[in-house]
Amino acid sequence: MLLEREAELAQVAEALRAGAAGDSSLMLLTGPMGIGRTALLQQLPMLAEGEEIRVLRANAAPVEQDFALGVVRQLFDSLLTGAPEELHEWRLGAEDDLYRTVFSDDAPLLDDGGTLTMPEEALYGLRSALAAVSAERPLLILVDDLQWVDAPSLRWLAFLVKRLHGLRAVVVCALRDGYRRPGDPLLREVVDAARRELRPAPLSLGATKEVVHEQFGVPGDEEFARACHETSAGNPLFLKSVLADLAMSGVRPIAEQVETVRSLRPALLRERLAGSLRVQPRPARDLAAAIAVLGGQAEPDLLAKLAGLDPIGFLATLRVLHEVGLLAAEQEPRFLHRVVQDAVESSMTVAERERLHDAAAALLYHNGRPAELVAAQLMAVTSSGHPWAVEVLRAAADTALRRGAPRIAARYLRRALLDGSLAGEGRARLLIDLATAERGFDPAACERHISQAIPLLTTPRLRAAAALRISPTIVGLGPPSAIDLLHQVAEDLGPATSLEGTARDVALRLEARLRHAGHEDPAELAAAVERLSALGEEPALITAAERELTAVLLNSAVLTARWPAAEVSRLANRILEREPATSEQVHTPLPLVVIGLVAADSVRGISSWLAMEQQTRRQGGTVADALVNVQQAMVLSARGRVSQAREFAERAVRLAEVHWQEAGVVSTLALTRVALDLHDPVLIERILDGPGRRRSSSLALTATLQFAKAAQDAGNGRWTSALETLLACGRQLEASGWRNPVLFAWRPWAAELHRRVGDPGAAGALAEEELLRAREWGAPVALGRALRVKARLTGGDQGVRLLRESVDVLRASADELELARTLLLLGRKLRPGGEAAAVLQEAGGLAAACGVPWLVERIRAAAGSGASAAPPEAALTRTERTVASLVGRGLTNQEVAAELGVSSRAIEKHLTSSYRKLGVSGRRELIELLPRMDS
Repeated sequence: MLLEREAELAQVAEALRAGAAGDSSLMLLTGPMGIGRTALLQQLPMLAEGEEIRVLRANAAPVEQDFALGVVRQLFDSLLTGAPEELHEWRLGAEDDLYRTVFSDDAPLLDDGGTLTMPEEALYGLRSALAAVSAERPLLILVDDLQWVDAPSLRWLAFLVKRLHGLRAVVVCALRDGYRRPGDPLLREVVDAARRELRPAPLSLGATKEVVHEQFGVPGDEEFARACHETSAGNPLFLKSVLADLAMSGVRPIAEQVETVRSLRPALLRERLAGSLRVQPRPARDLAAAIAVLGGQAEPDLLAKLAGLDPIGFLATLRVLHEVGLLAAEQEPRFLHRVVQDAVESSMTVAERERLHDAAAALLYHNGRPAELVAAQLMAVTSSGHPWAVEVLRAAADTALRRGAPRIAARYLRRALLDGSLAGEGRARLLIDLATAERGFDPAACERHISQAIPLLTTPRLRAAAALRISPTIVGLGPPSAIDLLHQVAEDLGPATSLEGTARDVALRLEARLRHAGHEDPAELAAAVERLSALGEEPALITAAERELTAVLLNSAVLTARWPAAEVSRLANRILEREPATSEQVHTPLPLVVIGLVAADSVRGISSWLAMEQQTRRQGGTVADALVNVQQAMVLSARGRVSQAREFAERAVRLAEVHWQEAGVVSTLALTRVALDLHDPVLIERILDGPGRRRSSSLALTATLQFAKAAQDAGNGRWTSALETLLACGRQLEASGWRNPVLFAWRPWAAELHRRVGDPGAAGALAEEELLRAREWGAPVALGRALRVKARLTGGDQGVRLLRESVDVLRASADELELARTLLLLGRKLRPGGEAAAVLQEAGGLAAACGVPWLVERIRAAAGSGASAAPPEAALTRTERTVASLVGRGLTNQEVAAELGVSSRAIEKHLTSSYRKLGVSGRRELIELLPRMDS
């Protein structure tokens, strides 16, 4: 299929008409590799059909350049095929000497020096033969790849094109760009004799769509065709190579495959490009290699120096590479396609590549280029003798870390470690830097490199500071090897009371890590609480080390509920007031403060702090990303915003799949809380089938999985089994000293199960015990929940009074879900009428805002018609309906915001309002409801 070549065909047809009338001409068909010169040349004989025009063809090739008169023989062989009898007689008769001179295999056409020896008579004889044939029928002479024509044939062509007068002939020669070498006078003679130059243009987008249709048999999506057009730059060879590879891979021409199109690098095309490059002169090959090494964005002066070219030679060589078809633009050192880069690299030997990258590194370094640019070149070299290499790699790693790319930083530092000159503390510092980069994505490697660095350090303070680079496990048990290492360096350093300055801070941070390592030991927890009390009512929080230690000690007070929630909240907020929000905090015990505030039901003021922390981090799938998502999920759950919490919790669990040791337990805790609030059996089953059972034996995870198992049993009506699981969980928590009624609220649930299985005495005892613990702890959510449990067991007016008290207490809580549950129970207890309807309406609004469908349904059922429990769909504003409609089309919040010209925050507010009004838990249920809204 030849597309968009009508203009060129028309010009050749016009030349043929003029040639038939005696006005012969030479036409030159040019263009870069792959533009379709050969395809167009092969189409030209169709112009001769029915016109009594004889066609002579010849195709030159690099491997036949030593075959003297090979092209001339091809032309005359095609001439003799079907030629009149008198032409055969010429070949065998009167011109027999000419035939032997030109076409005999042993014809001496070149002397020992390579000079042509073919006599003028032979040249004239060949022309005379053409003249005799053209007198009968006009000739169309086609020569493809003029640049590869053998020297004797080129000599005859140069002779012929100057003597076309008197012939009825049109000669069309195809010449690839980049081969008009001024040192080849014969080629220049042929080119200069051309009357007209035909230069096919790149294919348009419309033509690209037709090629896509031909390749796949169906029209491609607009985005797919556009990507094909942009990737190939309209070059037919590039386009067809890409499409052929896509078709062989089973790819369909749809919009979802756009990135596949842009990333494809066809192997056959790479080999053709490499072959084309190998026959170029040395300067062109050197400049192409320099572009491949430095990249298309490198400055011209650097490319010229690396390729060894002066400014004039650089511009001339750049033009050659563009004419050959390797560059996107004539004066821009950027390859046309990524496969060109592959072709250039494949044409270099390993030694050449190393030499060029090493030279490029030195060139960039001495020209003051950024460290990461220099480091990128050093990364491609096995070893480098530059004395500045290690420092450049360290500086590049530091830059990568600051922009949130720890994996890239680690690659630079691993490469720096290959330098054999490093030893002692210099090597230790490099190992510590590497461990710092790795702790966000490979904690095991981090610990290993810290262990290697510590023996190389000369002072206890340096060794202890190095050990602190290992991130603590916030929830769950840390690796025993890491804990042993912390004990070892802490013993060498000594207690904080005997130290000053930096050494004291290091000792305090070590104490924090070691005390946190014992958070499942009741004796260690008790000692930590005593240590916290010893700090006084206003512990010093001036340094980060003091804040870290206080956070760990405070966590012990939270787990044991040995301090009241109000005191915990006050001290936790003091820590946050003095602690700037940064993503680096996930590598310290400071996230424990968030858990303390959740347990104290004091999360209203923490959202802005978490938002600042989130802004300081870069998305990259690290431990920091997982833990920040966990924190957001925990705070949203503590506020009762379950549907929003689920998004963060599920994202944290996905990230924790590769960071289980650091984030697996805590992310499972967050997701389980969501699953229990939603009464979602599918999500609970997923948690129970997850990696938790196989990958950790921590108390927090064990208790969490027991809660999930009890929920599964209860959901299936196995009340006794669920109760046994909960009681076993409670005994284990109590034995470990974990008695906080908010973090692990097993008693309220167990009391309800006791009631269901017909044991009100045991239920009442647990309810009383929970109420006592809740009053001691003092968090509104714990006390309000305990009052509701007791009210359910009490009944009558006393039950109503307890529920009213629960409502009053929960209005001071951040947890709107717990308030909604109590309001539902109160609405059921009250006489039908005004107050009950108002209570249920408030409960319905809260439940819808929290995104808990099961509770919304129960409230609707309690309210009868449901009109007061949840507003109808018609209550949506016009903007809310528009946003819902766009969401239904599959757009993300950011895409909806761009469509409407507002902020993403505004879209979130509209969606939250819609969820509350419609009584749905989130985006999925909203989309399911849309057809009903439109009907």
